[in-house]
Amino acid sequence: MKTFNGIEELEQAVGTHLGYSSWHTVTQEQIDLFAQSTGDHQWIHVDPERAAQGPFGSTIAHGYLTLSMVPMLAWEIYTVQNIRMGINYGANKLRFPASVPVGSRVRAGVELLSVAPGGGGYQVVAKVTVEREGGDKPVCVVETVSVMVP
Repeated sequence: MKTFNGIEELEQAVGTHLGYSSWHTVTQEQIDLFAQSTGDHQWIHVDPERAAQGPFGSTIAHGYLTLSMVPMLAWEIYTVQNIRMGINYGANKLRFPASVPVGSRVRAGVELLSVAPGGGGYQVVAKVTVEREGGDKPVCVVETVSVMVP
């Protein structure tokens, strides 16, 4: 994990790749709990028997479940000390180029795109790419926007 001692140190890393998280296995239990939380019970996510006969050969994670893992994965990659708080401000771009079959292992890589004053602190924009072990395309690519308040 990279540790930055304040915003000034983080600014110096703009344009660099900060590293990768560890691998995390996506389980059917996670998928089912996400379906319960969101009300998205589409069979490709929650019906293993039917999904086995479907286009993916098994159930797959919701795209937004994959997206919701981004903070957890990114926190394994870097941290900024000497700030009062960090706030999720949104996303600029989001795509799900490939699916995440149940049992897949995923990890994230983070590229720091910009750090600039704004939003009551500093807006931090990072390109996060989530990949599936053995996959040929990313499963999620998102530009996250956070506000860090010193």
